[in-house]
Amino acid sequence: QVQLTESGGGTVRPGDSLRLECAASERTWSIAWFRQAPGKDREFVGVITWESKIRYTPKSMEDRFSVSRDDAKNGIILLMKNLQPDDTAKYYCAGRKAGGLRTQRQDYEYWGKGTLVTVSS
Repeated sequence: QVQLTESGGGTVRPGDSLRLECAASERTWSIAWFRQAPGKDREFVGVITWESKIRYTPKSMEDRFSVSRDDAKNGIILLMKNLQPDDTAKYYCAGRKAGGLRTQRQDYEYWGKGTLVTVSS
């Protein structure tokens, strides 16, 4: 059973950057980030494959969000820049042992508990 733990959330001002981390108890083939704002569906943010480091971020987010691997900490990073109030959400990392750059939440079998990001002036 893979355990995922997110960290790095908090309250920031519009225009700030934030770095979220996802620590995995063991390697999985793909790790993705999703977010869920109050009253909204869970939204895909980005994904990276563990071994090849191939990654994908939706075009609507790729200029501000990036996913990378932290080899030293055995984790996955979500770097977010120029945050706006609409980015306020709980951010989750999810693991998939079968690999691939999947974007749907049902494709991931392991989930962390999430970390809250609030963007407010």
